[in-house]
Amino acid sequence: MNWIDPVFLTQEVLPALNSGLVMSLALILPSASIGFLLGVLTGVARVFGAPWLRRVGDSFTAIFRGVPLVVQLMILYFGLPNIGIFLEPYAASVLGFILCTGAYQSEYVRGALLSIQQGQIKAAYALGFTKLQTILWIVVPQAARRALPGCGNEIIYLIKYSSLAYIVTCIELTGEAKILVSRSFRPTEVYLVAGVYYLVLVSAATWLLQRLEKRFSIPGFGRR
Repeated sequence: MNWIDPVFLTQEVLPALNSGLVMSLALILPSASIGFLLGVLTGVARVFGAPWLRRVGDSFTAIFRGVPLVVQLMILYFGLPNIGIFLEPYAASVLGFILCTGAYQSEYVRGALLSIQQGQIKAAYALGFTKLQTILWIVVPQAARRALPGCGNEIIYLIKYSSLAYIVTCIELTGEAKILVSRSFRPTEVYLVAGVYYLVLVSAATWLLQRLEKRFSIPGFGRR
């Protein structure tokens, strides 16, 4: 069997997967950015919020970290219509990714916030900073830098589990590959090329995140 067919590769595989790649990027980019913001806000609420706000943040994190993402997507797309809420496949996928990645990001942010020395917070209060000013200008900038490796790792996971969107009929990279395989019965080369696409995406994101970590690294922190 000649599974490396240049004609099939250039005329069918690449056009289909390129179309799926565009949808994958449309899923990943807003989910990663909004999910990171949600994670920061939730992490801050869990550490510095009022008791009721901490309980809400803890509950949100426990639910969306505890329930598998594929189940969350099915609830959003197949379950919500039973109570009169209808979401398009793309909207359901992005919402599911944002909630899931935001929950994980909040745990990284919470750990980073707790790593900030209390002496800095007390010193800020002594200088006349309010609690909100201390959080915004003293704690969060340092915590965001410390949380960046963990949050970056979650973005890498997001790239890979974006492939679950096809389950709710949002046809992205994996969905296009699956459709093409069902037509051509040539899974080896189709899924191999799809795997290369994901590898390139992850490698590019890893390189970018490493640059960001280096750019925003805290002098002396984590280095000998």
